[in-house]
Amino acid sequence: MEENLRNEYEKVKDKISEEDFLKKIELLMEENKDNPFYNEMSAAEMIIGKLSSEQEVDQITSDEDSDVTKIDELLDQRRDVNIAGRIMQMSNPKPFQSKNKDGKLCNLTIADDTGSIKVVFWTENIRLLKEYNEGDLIKIIDIDIRKGYSGLEGSLKRRSTVKRLTEEECPNFPKYNEVITNIEDIEFAEDVTYNIIARITKIPNIRSYEKNGREGKVASLELQDSTGKISYTLWNKNVDLIDSLELHDGDTIKIVGAVPRENRDGISLTHWDGRIVKGDFDVPDFEEDITPIGDYQEMQNITVLGVVTKLQDVKTFTRSNDGSEGKLRSFSIADGTGEIRVTLWGDDVEIDLNKGDIVKIIDGTERSDEYTVSGYSINTNWNTQIVLNPPVDEERLATFEEIKSSLHPVTLEDIQESDDDGLERDVVGRMMVIQEAREFERDDGNFGLVRSILLADGTGKAELALWDDKASDNYKLGEIYLIENARTRLGEIDVSLNVGAFSRIIELDEEMAAKYNIPSFEELEEDIYTYKSIDELDEYDKDIKVIARIIEVYEPREFERGDGSRGVVRNIEIADDTGSIRLALWDDNAEMPLEVDDPIKLENPSVSYNKDYLELGTTRNTSILDPSDEEIDSLPTPDELREIIYPQKEINALEDDDRNVRISGVFKDSSSNILRASCPSCGNRLEPGSENDDGVVCSFCGDVIDEPNYLLRLSGRFEDNTGEVPITFFNKLVEELLNMDKEEIINYVEEGGSFEGKLDDLSGMKMEVIANVRFDEYHEEVGLNARKILDKERF
Repeated sequence: MEENLRNEYEKVKDKISEEDFLKKIELLMEENKDNPFYNEMSAAEMIIGKLSSEQEVDQITSDEDSDVTKIDELLDQRRDVNIAGRIMQMSNPKPFQSKNKDGKLCNLTIADDTGSIKVVFWTENIRLLKEYNEGDLIKIIDIDIRKGYSGLEGSLKRRSTVKRLTEEECPNFPKYNEVITNIEDIEFAEDVTYNIIARITKIPNIRSYEKNGREGKVASLELQDSTGKISYTLWNKNVDLIDSLELHDGDTIKIVGAVPRENRDGISLTHWDGRIVKGDFDVPDFEEDITPIGDYQEMQNITVLGVVTKLQDVKTFTRSNDGSEGKLRSFSIADGTGEIRVTLWGDDVEIDLNKGDIVKIIDGTERSDEYTVSGYSINTNWNTQIVLNPPVDEERLATFEEIKSSLHPVTLEDIQESDDDGLERDVVGRMMVIQEAREFERDDGNFGLVRSILLADGTGKAELALWDDKASDNYKLGEIYLIENARTRLGEIDVSLNVGAFSRIIELDEEMAAKYNIPSFEELEEDIYTYKSIDELDEYDKDIKVIARIIEVYEPREFERGDGSRGVVRNIEIADDTGSIRLALWDDNAEMPLEVDDPIKLENPSVSYNKDYLELGTTRNTSILDPSDEEIDSLPTPDELREIIYPQKEINALEDDDRNVRISGVFKDSSSNILRASCPSCGNRLEPGSENDDGVVCSFCGDVIDEPNYLLRLSGRFEDNTGEVPITFFNKLVEELLNMDKEEIINYVEEGGSFEGKLDDLSGMKMEVIANVRFDEYHEEVGLNARKILDKERF
């Protein structure tokens, strides 16, 4: 036995054995296992208190009450006092928080023949009150007296005990008369409380408020008896009584000690230190007046019951009066006679609503609303009660189940077969393409966002246009999403969906794939896209998939669009074992980190001719992805690909349409005219001597040029043991050969520098290059446009 328990046991060792003492502690610990503040010392003190009280003389009479202190004789700071009295008032247990612990307390007011006092029962004592009610006579043993807010009060300790007394033992104590007042007879008066028995007709949702920098909560129950109705308000921690007593509309309750309040709406009651007792009391039933939605006009305090058919996300707004932030949420309900929109405000937006829920709204306000089909909507307020999935009679339930059955999502195949514009539909599918959001300017000068997404579900696919807030959210490629309230938009070929402010986008987990029959991402890829090798590509191919390796990456370059906006484009070259092709990447795609030899997968690229060659491009519906391990294994290795794409050739075997040939030879007879200037407006070459008093002038378009465009171009001859052909190097390759960057070359030329020495060093250099073959019509011979220098060395 621990020392602290040993010390406690020493107090009662003559009344109980050590073994029985420890067994009682174990039993009490089991009985109080749900109390986080109960420990072995608590149990020991209660055992000691009980053993001590059993030895006391408990009889109380008018002549013999020496062990009980009269209430009017109590003094502050008195300890270990016994008092007796009749319970005149009892509160419901209420939670409290302190620096050391959280718990519960219950206040009793007891009276003897000399006065009354409030007594506080704490967490570990509250169980002693299970058998007592107002009017009972009790003796409370071993309490402390202290000064409280309204005078002296008693406070129980862990070892305090309670004993029931009889009327014969206390003949002079005041009587308890529980007067039940009819609601119609309640009046406001200071220091008066009322007892009522009534039925709960409404429990509005709990509201939060802020006062003096502190947050609080409030709920006002609506009560009714045979004489009238009245509001009963619970504040802060007392609000928890709704849950702890499991109060629902329709329950009958007795309220003891309700405090009247007077306000602009009349008399109401407030819960202070009284008690709510839930029971089966004799109170008339009340009938709810539920009007069919189709019969509504502008009315106040209406009750509506229906199925949630549409649901919007929570929206925030700024109040005009004080700049504070508010929240609202709208949803629609139907009951078989019509459909109407309901708007929730403030804390009510957090109610866990879902499509298909049955909702009862008590004391809403109907108003005209030109933006709804019915012409009306319902507004809720602080006094409105929203009840989720309440009991419903069989006739209504059958109607509601029929409504629910029509709320399931439709397939994308059904969407594509639709011939109606602007219909609201729910769909489920995987996001197969997710484009970056882009900004646009509306006609009114405001800016918005739009994002394009391709959705597929195994039956078909549809393009989604996500607007503004919906466009700015983060979505995951390949994941399953439920899109509610998307609007159909008819196009020339297919039907797309608009997803805006009144739509919802909900991410689903993979467990939902089976429920909605959604294939895997890989299966949908196979279903949507046709794989094509590079040599199989044709102009205007649609819905194709290309898997290749990057063999060349060029620097991004900026350009100006016709509307004055800036854009970025970057060219790369990709190849598989059948050939290579250039790919143009635009804007955000142009900024992707790409490296030579990286594998790449393109879904739905554009295919078109650029001059004489096919070229791939990205559109808003193109996805650039990392291939799977299996797809990468199907590609040649980088070394294998170079052997395939860059075939070795000799000069005498070159043909007009050869591309990416690998050829070795000697460079000679280079031209010193390396820097060429052109007009940035029309591209015309600027010849020396084109300057006048205004500056450099284009001879073709006449523009005065501040800064020409410059091209680096180094020409010469390339020779092997089978022949020789002209060869040209451009830009980066010229920088590599001269070992100078473009700015250095421009400055060097402008300062009158000569490249003769550097060109002499290049003459006779052995090189291995990758080049495209061109036909020089003027000289009627083939030539080479170098694309990459693989190796170079001096003899």
